[in-house]
Amino acid sequence: MVQFLDPRAGVAAPVEPYGLAADWSAGPPTIGLLANGFPDSVAFLDQVGEAIRRRLPDVVLHAWNKGNASAPASDQLLDGIAAEVEAVVAAYGH
Repeated sequence: MVQFLDPRAGVAAPVEPYGLAADWSAGPPTIGLLANGFPDSVAFLDQVGEAIRRRLPDVVLHAWNKGNASAPASDQLLDGIAAEVEAVVAAYGH
């Protein structure tokens, strides 16, 4: 007889709703997409950007690629991103 086990654990902590929101009073927010340089990180964030646009068609998206997965993002890159966007999605490929 084969017994199948469910690998999912029970919830150990209460679910807390996410309470932050973008300020739309000055127009749609700008969201940055930061790829870290791993293969497919740009392609993955392209898909994330498309999903964001489906939910928020007016949002402005800007994309960056750190270019080298083994090195941290430079202060200059991070400062430039922070000056242009209200939020950032950072991701890596595989």
